[in-house]
Amino acid sequence: MDLIDIGANLTHDSFDADRDAVLQRARQAGVAQMVVTGASREHSPKALALAQAHPGVLFATAGVHPHHALEYTGECDAELRALLAQPEVVAVGECGLDYFRDFSPRPAQRRAFERQLQLAADTGKPLFLHQRDAHADFVAVMKGFDGQLGPTVVHCFTGSREELFECLDQDWYIGITGWLCDERRGLHLRELVRHIPANRLMIETDAPYLLPRTVKPAPSHRRNEPMYLAHIVAELARDRGEAVEITAATTSASARTFFGLAAPAAAS
Repeated sequence: MDLIDIGANLTHDSFDADRDAVLQRARQAGVAQMVVTGASREHSPKALALAQAHPGVLFATAGVHPHHALEYTGECDAELRALLAQPEVVAVGECGLDYFRDFSPRPAQRRAFERQLQLAADTGKPLFLHQRDAHADFVAVMKGFDGQLGPTVVHCFTGSREELFECLDQDWYIGITGWLCDERRGLHLRELVRHIPANRLMIETDAPYLLPRTVKPAPSHRRNEPMYLAHIVAELARDRGEAVEITAATTSASARTFFGLAAPAAAS
């Protein structure tokens, strides 16, 4: 298969000891390209460095997750603008709102989100967005930038039917993770994914988080990694009632369109 993981936190310290092996296992599992998530002032430059070390295979985003909203200063804004000028950085984010954890005050989250939407408007780069338990405010902030933004993906979508259709009505893309495989909290997604148009659907692991609970045999650890994208796409295809080759091909086509990625060169 030719899979694209649109969201992997490969700069996470849990990968420091075996990052090259993680990338090799991903390739062996059919993951051709990966977008490395930049979600803080510390990790966005690291995501770029990793992408530059693996040209054509790894790409990066640059942003500040709502958990880190308090670090979004004028200096931070300038740093992100410099990162976004690099061709390997293919999206603004991860940014958005998180009212589930509330690790940052909500007014600070909204300010950081708005400033990053302005970055997207200024640079023309796509948006890689996070939303949890904040749908109404999230949509309201986005509406303040109507007509100014390019392609948008709601990463790791876990919301309700109503939230899904509101996102689709905005022509936003939807990122599906191994949350789909969680019988405790992801069952509703099994039915919802049938309603996502193929040209708006992308897949991701969100590694090292969200290890699919249906992987057999279950690994001895809880660290997710991009090789498990093959498991996610198989589950997603089953729920959509289509061949896994179709789901793999359409999600990869959507990702290449969204991020402007060229297909990797064939191995010699």
